[in-house]
Amino acid sequence: MSKNPVLAEQQNDPSFENVFQELKWRGLIHVSTDEAALEEALCGERLTYYCGFDPTAASLHLGHLVQLLTMRRIQLAGHRPLGLVGGATGLIGDPRQTGERVLNSPEIISGWVQSLQNQVKHYISFDGENAAQMVNNLDWWQGVGALEMLRDIGKYFRVGTMTKKEIVAKRLNSEEGISYTEFSYQILQGYDYLQLHRDYGCTLQFGGSDQWGNITSGTELVRRVENAHVHALGTPLITNSDGTKFGKSEGNAIWIDAELTSPYAFYQFWLNQADEDVINRLKVFTFRTRDEIEALEQSVKDAPFKREAQRTLAWDVTRLVHGEEATRKVIAAAEALFGKGEVTEIDEPTLQAVAQEVPTAEIAAEEANPINLLEATGLCSSKGEARRAISQGGASVNNTKVQDPEALPAAEDWLHGKYLLVRRGKKNLALVNRA
Repeated sequence: MSKNPVLAEQQNDPSFENVFQELKWRGLIHVSTDEAALEEALCGERLTYYCGFDPTAASLHLGHLVQLLTMRRIQLAGHRPLGLVGGATGLIGDPRQTGERVLNSPEIISGWVQSLQNQVKHYISFDGENAAQMVNNLDWWQGVGALEMLRDIGKYFRVGTMTKKEIVAKRLNSEEGISYTEFSYQILQGYDYLQLHRDYGCTLQFGGSDQWGNITSGTELVRRVENAHVHALGTPLITNSDGTKFGKSEGNAIWIDAELTSPYAFYQFWLNQADEDVINRLKVFTFRTRDEIEALEQSVKDAPFKREAQRTLAWDVTRLVHGEEATRKVIAAAEALFGKGEVTEIDEPTLQAVAQEVPTAEIAAEEANPINLLEATGLCSSKGEARRAISQGGASVNNTKVQDPEALPAAEDWLHGKYLLVRRGKKNLALVNRA
């Protein structure tokens, strides 16, 4: 069983009997090699497949979560996953549209490899007949010399074909161009597929559709060297209904590491998905059945104000990534922030996450009377307006209605010794830090 109890719940889901059609219904097949042959392979005997993740940061983000959950879906259909974290390819970096990557040191890459391996392990099962296995392409690449690479691998690649790969072509036509280092990346990834085919009998590779050129380099190399036909699949790049890039909040990536994106901020990101997007998000990022998703789709049409689909999405994905206990805590914290619970139960990381979303101010304890708090945070534009808000019963500190506009908070009122939650009305919230 999977170490992730949420994923383990899906073990006997009958929808995975034809995982190809399941992936298609969920919108997870953007491009593939021979579709009929791929469906037949996925509906046949157990096959071995892989998806690769390069350590270009200390954590994976929501774009990678698409691949992680696709790995799990295919494993639930009875197939065997190889989780590849690229200790070698991470030293090079795949070409980006925006220009050359900064090359990080081997020591940094090594640490990131370990971090990403631990994250990948959370989403696939390492038990049973189709137990997953982690692999690192540095294990085979570190023993390959330059001459060996050129003679035994490079001769199978045609420069004309390599330059036609979409991202390479774009970079070649840019002012910056592309270095030989990044141009060679597709050789590295292509050889990974060949190595995994030889060592593990791997016959399917998948990844984001932006990696399609690198992925098909592998299928072509296996064909040329081994005279074998293997499969490839590209998942779509997820976008919002307005065409903007999915997976960012306030311009920042949403990471699956709780230290980089707090569970509270993570939950709020999913809760704030637009009605136009939420059903597609449920298909891609949850294991809800077709019937459940269709019912939620109807709820969006009939009672969008209830936001049942968004709440289901936020619960499912946060629980999947951060666990049930953390998810219950962030829901309780969200309720407490708006007067439906005890604010003293909100942990400090959650308050720090709240600070990224609401007005904040820093004020000394001896000056932290309600009037100054309301003015400093911008909830009121002046001391006079603050006095009126208080006299009308429309101001609270830590969910307690303000009675005395001059009263200073007691030492124990400061949450974790340094925060106050200030509210004007029901929805206007701010956070004060103790100077």
